[in-house]
Amino acid sequence: MDSQARVRAALKLGRPDRPPVGWWGHTYREEWSPRDLARVTVARQRGYGWDFVKLQPRACCFAQAFGSKYRPSGDARVKPILLRPAETAPEDWSRLPSIDGGAPPLRDQVEALRKVVQAVGPSVPVIQTVFSPLTVAGYLVGEERPRAVDELRERPEQVGAALERIADALADFAAWSMAAGAAGIFYAVSGYASSDLLSMEEYERLALPHDRRVLASVAGQAWFNVLHLCGARIHFELAAALAPHAVSWSVHEAGNPSLAEGRVRSGLAVMGGLDQEGTLVRGSPRAVFEEARAAVSGTEGAGLLLAPGCSVPPEAPEENLWAVTRSVRDPS
Repeated sequence: MDSQARVRAALKLGRPDRPPVGWWGHTYREEWSPRDLARVTVARQRGYGWDFVKLQPRACCFAQAFGSKYRPSGDARVKPILLRPAETAPEDWSRLPSIDGGAPPLRDQVEALRKVVQAVGPSVPVIQTVFSPLTVAGYLVGEERPRAVDELRERPEQVGAALERIADALADFAAWSMAAGAAGIFYAVSGYASSDLLSMEEYERLALPHDRRVLASVAGQAWFNVLHLCGARIHFELAAALAPHAVSWSVHEAGNPSLAEGRVRSGLAVMGGLDQEGTLVRGSPRAVFEEARAAVSGTEGAGLLLAPGCSVPPEAPEENLWAVTRSVRDPS
C-alpha cells in the first residue's frame, strides 16, 4: 500500500496496513524562499518517510499579503520579526486592500507547493496551509488575538467587511494551490475556535460564514481537506459545520476530546495524538514511541492519521522525530 492509498483509507475511517504518519514545523531560515522551503520540505518527507506533506509556509505570509511588514530573524529557532502591522487603528479595517492569490507572499507558497508536488510525486499527497480569515485578522493587528476579537465584537460591520475581503483572497489562494497540485488544504483556525476567545454563538455569527467561503473554493476538487482547531476548549462542533475530510487538534490541551471521542463526535478521520510542545520536545524517544502507540491503540488504528497536535518546535530533538515514524513502521 503506497502513501496515498494509506491516507485515502484512513480518511474513509478504514484501517490501512498501518496508520499514515507525518509532522510539520517551521524552518525559519528557509521559509522565505519558495525554492529553499520546497527543498527542506522534500528532504524531510524523504528522510522521515512522511505519508503526507502539510506545507509549512511562514505564518506571517498572509498578513504580509495585506500590508504587514516583517523581516527574517536570521535565527533558525526564532520566528520572523514584526516591524509594522497593517492595522494600527480601528479605521484601518475599511482601508484593507482587496488582493488575490497572486499577491507575492501568497504566490511564493503556491510555488513552493508546486515544487514539492513535483518532487514527491503522485503517491504522496501534499496539502496547502490556509489560515482562516479571522486568524489572518489577528496577525494584521500585531498577532493579538484578543484585540482582533474585541474589534470584531465592537465593529462587526466594519471588521466583517474586511473579513470578506480576506476570505476572497484566501479562497483564491486555495484555488491556486489546488491548481498547483494540492490534494486539499490544511485549514487552520488558530486559537479562535477556543471557547476562551469566542462563544460558539459568536463564532457562528461572526466568523463561520467566512470560513465557508474559503472552503467552498475547493469543494469538488479537494479530497484531503483538514480542519485544524488550535487551542484549548475548542468548539468541536465546527467539524460538522465545515465538513472537512479530517479534523486536527491537540488532545493534550485542556478541555479537548480524545482522538476516539473526536472521531465519534465528528464522524470524520482524526489527525493528531502527539504532544508537540511536551513529549516531542522534552520527552525521550521511548516516550514518543509510547505516545504514538497509545494513539493507535485508542483508535484501533481506524480513521487515524498520526501527527502532532500542532506545529513541531524547531528545538525538537532529531531522535524524537525519528521515533514518530518508527512507531508505526516498527511497532515492536
